Amino acid sequence: MAVADGTGLPVAICAESATPHEVTLVQQTSAELFVAEPIERLIGDDAYDSDRLDRELADAGVEMIAPHRSNRRNRTQDCRALRRYRRRWRIERLFAWLQNFRRLTTRWEHRLDNFLGMLHLACELILLRHL
Repeated sequence: MAVADGTGLPVAICAESATPHEVTLVQQTSAELFVAEPIERLIGDDAYDSDRLDRELADAGVEMIAPHRSNRRNRTQDCRALRRYRRRWRIERLFAWLQNFRRLTTRWEHRLDNFLGMLHLACELILLRHL
């Protein structure tokens, strides 16, 4: 899971097994911030549409922007905030940049520590390229 800033550069990276749902990894990822500034808004896809996650992020001062799932009964998202959802392509661009590193696309490391080290190295190279 990754968090990017407004320009698509990595701000936080977290690696975990494929079994936990993304909603459960949001707090863990936000604890791995590279920068000192807190996150103001978090834009995610419809998998992040959760009342519990909205409450937890609101307590931390973060605005969650995610479209509603198709089966949601009570609508809580404001349409004005969903206009920011169009900027989600920037995080997708970050994942495309990470796919350029062959060591990450084919996971050769069996240990999570080694893979996370390569992931951090790739993020550092992406940040250095954009200085």
